[in-house]
Formats: sequence, structure tokens, C-alpha cells
Amino acid sequence: MTEQLIPVGWDPTDPSINEVALPHEQFRALRATEPIRWIEQPPEARAGFLDTGYWACTRHAEVRQVSKDNENWSTAENGVIIRFAEDMTRDQVEVQRAMLIHHDPPEHTKMRGIVSRGFTPRAIAALKDGLRERAYKIVEECVAKGSGDFVEDLAAELPLQAIADFLGVPQEDRKKIFEWSNQMMAYDDPEFDIDPAIASMELIAYFDALANDRRENPQDDIVTKLISVGKDDDHGSLTNDEFGFFVILLAVAGNETTRNAISHGMHAFLQNPDQWQTWIDERPDTMVDEVIRWATPVTVFQRTALQDTELAGQAIKKGDRVGLFYASANFDEEVFDDPFTFNIKRENNPHVAFGGHGAHYCIGANLARMEIKLIFDALADLAPDIQLDGEPRRLRSGWLNAIKEMQVKYS
Repeated sequence: MTEQLIPVGWDPTDPSINEVALPHEQFRALRATEPIRWIEQPPEARAGFLDTGYWACTRHAEVRQVSKDNENWSTAENGVIIRFAEDMTRDQVEVQRAMLIHHDPPEHTKMRGIVSRGFTPRAIAALKDGLRERAYKIVEECVAKGSGDFVEDLAAELPLQAIADFLGVPQEDRKKIFEWSNQMMAYDDPEFDIDPAIASMELIAYFDALANDRRENPQDDIVTKLISVGKDDDHGSLTNDEFGFFVILLAVAGNETTRNAISHGMHAFLQNPDQWQTWIDERPDTMVDEVIRWATPVTVFQRTALQDTELAGQAIKKGDRVGLFYASANFDEEVFDDPFTFNIKRENNPHVAFGGHGAHYCIGANLARMEIKLIFDALADLAPDIQLDGEPRRLRSGWLNAIKEMQVKYS
């Protein structure tokens, strides 16, 4: 049965697979029979890496185990992105080491200490009233139009406006961030005729200028906090390069992933009208994490073995890459009751959509949760009769579970 579902050469990072749907049947078979499976790749699928493939880790238990183990597993060796464009070079992979998520402790601990200045509970709570107002205004404008692309008109807007507020970017420039982040992530999709390297350079250049301005004209904002030496800690400050790569990370983690969680969440609601009515009537706090579990916007990140080790009985050699398939772990029947049912009252929901627990747990998780809650509150209040106006179009990507277009009617 497994051989029929998973032919020789099958690779769950193949963009053509994910463009159609997540390979849940294959993941289910692997969890049951081969939770750690070697995936041999042709050269174009492993561009930028110095090996011939990776181990696919599909069970919740092992995904959590690796996520929490910094002694045996590294993000610095090869980064977390498991598949790049076919023309990716090793030098380009090395450049990305400056990004926070590509550091191991103790360097990661120091950089995260700097970045966390902007993500304190007080800092996030201070954004709530403004974001609520923005969420309702966004939905009001969409309802006034009557119909449109839910992804660009609505799902993208609150994360973009939040990032703009957070970083002190003029709201009129938020579309630039939207376009640059799209271009950086859409290299597998032929619909986007772009160069992701140019897009990342444009984004870094924009925020390099912003950082230089804050060095000369400090303000009470996150940019100033990140590039200044902290008064209450010994972590120092981010260099311009480190700040630029942090912004790239924020553009993806705070924009792409939250946008896709909102888009997939709305689609799930529209496919399950009983759940939409429950949300309109009851507003359970458990809704947000069920939307995030169901969406799993990042399907997989990778780690590299720092020494010979073992995982679920499988020997792993030093230097081997292991793909942590969150999109499989979040539907693991051993952990989640009836995982393929969208249930916004789900109580036991230890999903790993924020990267599992450990040093690399998403630092902006609470901000993302807030944005999702606020936008679905606004939708329930102002657009309770929303309906699909055509099938969603998925992004062709090796590691993002993304909807690039979803036409809806708001009444």
C-alpha cells in the first residue's frame, strides 16, 4: 500500500505536488510505516546543498524532539529552507546565515534577546486597539466593494499594516513590502516572473535606509530598539545587515504566514458552514489555534545533524539534513482526535505550526494569533454571509502552503 502511494522518486517538497494539495495520504502512510524516510533528490531539487537528499520526518513526536534538541541538530549548517530555486548556489545559502533563524545557540540566544525587545507582552498588547480598528476598516472596505480577491484585498492587509506600524514604515509603502515578500517566496511559481534575489536586495536596501535614519534620529519605535544597545540587557544591538535579514524574516513570518493562515482559515470556514456559524455565535478562544493547525502555512523546515545520531530507530549521519514536516505532524492521529475535521472548539491542540517548541519557536506567535482573532471577529460581525466565488488558486511552492487567489462575495 505504501509503495503504491509513494512511488520511487516521490518528494514532498516537489512544488508541483503542493500546487495541487498537501500530500496528506502519503504523509499518513509514512507516519504509520516509515516515519523517517530517505528522500533522494535530483540536482535541481537540492540546489545549494552539498548532499543528494534528506530524511523526511513526518510524526509529531520526532518533529518536536528535533525542534527542542540544539545539541544534535543545527539550523546554522544549512539553514531552515529545505528547497530553493533550481539555480541556487552554495554561496547564496551561506549568505543567509545572517538571518536569526539560521543561528544556533549561543549566537541565536543573543540575537533573539535583541529582537525580543519588540515582542514583549506589553509591546504586543499596545498594538491591539489600533489593529482592531484596522481590521474592521479593512473588512468594511471589502464589504463595500461587494466581492473580490480575499487574499490580496483582505487576508494580506492586516499583517501588512501591522508590520508597517511595527517598523515605522509609512502605510503607503506597505504594498512594496507585499510585492517584495511575494517575489522572494514565489520562485517556484512560473506565474511570478521575478528574481527573488533582487526582491530581497530591494527590501534590505529599503530598511537599511530606515535603520540609518533611526541611528541619526532615534524614535520610540521597534527599529530604534533593535539597532540601539539595550539599557536593560547585555545583548547589544543589531548591525544593519542583521537588521536587514531580520526584516526579511519578519516579512515572511509576519506577512506571508499570517496571510495564508487567514486565507486557509476562511476557506475552511466556508467549507464547514456549521463551524462558521459557531464562530459567529460563540467566538471560542480555541478558534485561532485550530485555524493555524489546519493551515500550517510553513509545511516544512529542516535541521542538519551535528553528529551521528538516531531518530525513531533510524540511524542519521553527521551532516545529514532532516525535513520536519509540520504539515504532517499537525494531522498526526496519535496526537489529534479526528485531525481531518476542522473543529474550532478543539481543546487538545499541541500543533507545531509555529516551528515546534524550542529555541526557534516563532517569536511573533502571539502577534499572529492576535491578528487572526481580530480579522475573524471583524468578518463575523460585518460579513457573516461571505461565500466563495470560485475555487482558490494555490501557490506552487516547495515549502509554503499558500493560497495566491480566492475570489469571494461578501453578501
